[in-house]
Amino acid sequence: MNEPTRSPAELRNMFGANLRQLASEYPTISGLTQQLGINRTQFNRYLSGESFPRPDVLDRICRFFQIDARILLSPLDELLADEPLLTGKTLGNFLGVVGHGAKDEFFPIGFYHTSRPCPDGVNLYVVALAHVARTGPNLFIRGFDPVELARRQASSQSPQAREFRGFASPLDQGVALVLSHREAKNGTLCFLTHAPNHGNDFWIGTLMRTSQADGAHNHPAPVIYEHLGSNLGAALSAARMAGLVAREDLPAGHSDLLHLDDAET
Repeated sequence: MNEPTRSPAELRNMFGANLRQLASEYPTISGLTQQLGINRTQFNRYLSGESFPRPDVLDRICRFFQIDARILLSPLDELLADEPLLTGKTLGNFLGVVGHGAKDEFFPIGFYHTSRPCPDGVNLYVVALAHVARTGPNLFIRGFDPVELARRQASSQSPQAREFRGFASPLDQGVALVLSHREAKNGTLCFLTHAPNHGNDFWIGTLMRTSQADGAHNHPAPVIYEHLGSNLGAALSAARMAGLVAREDLPAGHSDLLHLDDAET
């Protein structure tokens, strides 16, 4: 059964109530209207439910508050209940994703060749391939732990068990990565910074795992992300190198960036 049609007055009142709730988070209405570029008197008419904004002004309001045009139709609490996690009103301005449009590559999309020390402390290094893709303003990461690492940790060696996914968010002068295997197992947190002195394609940082296999040490470890772009040939070559490798078998340039010389002194 169709819901009853609401009158223009009911829709104006709904919009006004939602706008008042959004505006309440700002110190002054005057300052808010200046940021919006809307006449204060006209804005007060929106708040009181006396009038609707023009389509272009409605678009400006929706973009500013990071909400869609359902602001005219539904209570604000209902709209925020299903907001996008990374780009919604609650977290968007804090995680830094909002404002980084598709052309603003704070972390370039494409394939990455990654290296880090083996988590159980042996003199081996985990080399893997990861892929970063953009969906709207969000950057998502997907990759697989090497079979050798799963075998060493007595874990399932199936692709489903070895797969990890996560997201990237700009943070200070670098990028934060939040990664996890299925069912939130073996979570990993990374903070990376660009290393232009070693070539434009290298990102270096620190990795922390939230859980480890028996006998492993849960402490920060160095990690390298080398951007391969969309070069499928380079990605396939990197995939063939994936596994647990000795120092001399690390990808070119990764050994120095992992500060292995310092670690051994």
